[in-house]
Amino acid sequence: MSVIQLEDVTKVYRVGEVDTPALQGLTLTIEEGEFTAIVGPSGSGKTTVLQMVGCLDRPTSGTVQVNGQDVTHLSDNQRADLRKGTIGFIFQFFALIPVLTAYENVELPLLLAGNGGNARRARVNGLLEAVGLSDRAHHRPDQLSGGEKQRVAVARALAVDPVLVLADEPTANLDTENGNQVMDIMQRLNEETGTTFVFATHDPRVIPFAQRVIELRDGRVSDNSRHS
Repeated sequence: MSVIQLEDVTKVYRVGEVDTPALQGLTLTIEEGEFTAIVGPSGSGKTTVLQMVGCLDRPTSGTVQVNGQDVTHLSDNQRADLRKGTIGFIFQFFALIPVLTAYENVELPLLLAGNGGNARRARVNGLLEAVGLSDRAHHRPDQLSGGEKQRVAVARALAVDPVLVLADEPTANLDTENGNQVMDIMQRLNEETGTTFVFATHDPRVIPFAQRVIELRDGRVSDNSRHS
């Protein structure tokens, strides 16, 4: 089953009277369970693709389907509901809530989804164990290293058992050891849960982890894209 399907998608940003094309007729399919890297130089459209798929932006033209649903013309509330239950996000700068502990950051999406107490606690504890942070559960972000923060972000992204996890430059602020550790964890969780992972990156250290590499050039898929 296709988790992501973009068909002839364009995106043009207008600043003043200048139009800047970010995506130019992009057609792309990603299947369930893939562990896929989207790569390319700055301005190639990587982040724009994630924003389209994550229902954070709308295409200028073309269609975007996520988990079999056409999201192109959904209302803002419908898009928010889809994100809440279907898509997990991992950000370059972690985006953890500073006043909450690691446990509470992972728990928050489950609270918003209305998950009950015992099941919620079991889910949070299981995820923190899966990313190797059981002993850091009650530490706030300012008490964690960069690698630990990103591992909390991975656990939070998986909290509601999403179909799809989108990661934007997940290793950009990490050293090699921590970057590799985060990618190892993501790869293992992909294999264990079957969750589809798509990450945008310009970090060459990340590429060997990907089952599939989609290279973008000028808002289109390059001929250099490959399956491993």
